[in-house]
Amino acid sequence: MSDLDASHPSGVKSLDAEGLADVLGRLGEPRYRTDQVLRWLYARGAGSYEEMTDVSAGLRENLAGQLPITVPELVTKQESRDGTCKYLWRLTDGVTVESVGLPAGERLTVCFSTQAGCAMGCAFCATGLSGFVRDLTPGEIVDQVRLVAEDFGTRASNAVAMGQGEPFANYDNVLGAMRLLNSSNGLGIGARHITLSTCGLLAGIRRLMDEPEQFTLAVSLHSAVQATRNRLMPGMRGVPLAELRFTLQEYASATGRRPSLEYALIAKVNDAEEELESLLQFCRGLLCHVNLIPVNPVQGAQTARAPESKIEVFLSALRDSGIEASVRAERGADIDAACGQLKQQHSATE
Repeated sequence: MSDLDASHPSGVKSLDAEGLADVLGRLGEPRYRTDQVLRWLYARGAGSYEEMTDVSAGLRENLAGQLPITVPELVTKQESRDGTCKYLWRLTDGVTVESVGLPAGERLTVCFSTQAGCAMGCAFCATGLSGFVRDLTPGEIVDQVRLVAEDFGTRASNAVAMGQGEPFANYDNVLGAMRLLNSSNGLGIGARHITLSTCGLLAGIRRLMDEPEQFTLAVSLHSAVQATRNRLMPGMRGVPLAELRFTLQEYASATGRRPSLEYALIAKVNDAEEELESLLQFCRGLLCHVNLIPVNPVQGAQTARAPESKIEVFLSALRDSGIEASVRAERGADIDAACGQLKQQHSATE
């Protein structure tokens, strides 16, 4: 087994389903072995190969020596009065990432990270303040959802890539993770209940529209005025809004699915009347749903929440124009719920 790539510190969790199938195929193992190992890793949460009782002892020993099983370590957890829980995990190489569990009746939505840190530098995001560290592997992504669900004592019904990182900047690993989240060998979450949120990288949107699964797309818009969006999202300065809109039209036409447009309302930045008119113009004729977000104040970011009256004005104007819109319900307001905040606070106390 010396030809295996065991260099990644996350071991077997660095592989997606196809990667594991390739490894086992080179060892002369049948395809069903891949399904067995994946079920043990993710559906059952095995922490060692010894637990895989229907896998041969020789293969278990081989894999253990070359592709160890790693599991994120819980660093800290915060629980809100509304039941929302925020987790900070330490990965094998010491890197930390965040995820959030959001219970609602019998449903559990898990918000997971796709990168440690982020290079996009969005002005209202705590993650962007800390910069980019590295991409997460498929298993490191799936384990966040699995461990949060395990902590809640239930299965995850929904999973959203809205934590740290830009998913399309880590496309292959994220797609592999989403397929594991969807697979019966993984967590068995329906594809339409798995949402990928992007700043709007056009190549990633185009790639996603060609995938066979019906994953849900959310795009962080935050302004339909180019100068404002450039200021808020410096990592997207090279993407003209007209081109983003055209690509979203292509996506909707090719898939029949409606992307969501995320719009965090920030006082005196993107809540003026001209911003609203530009948003209405951007959305007219476009199959979309606008998700208005009362922005979370972030230490170190010069952003403030827009007044409730402004949020109502935006919501009414969108609906009056025939554009589907809603206001995201606030969760975890009494904890470090915004992306990157828990890591930021933990680092400050170390």
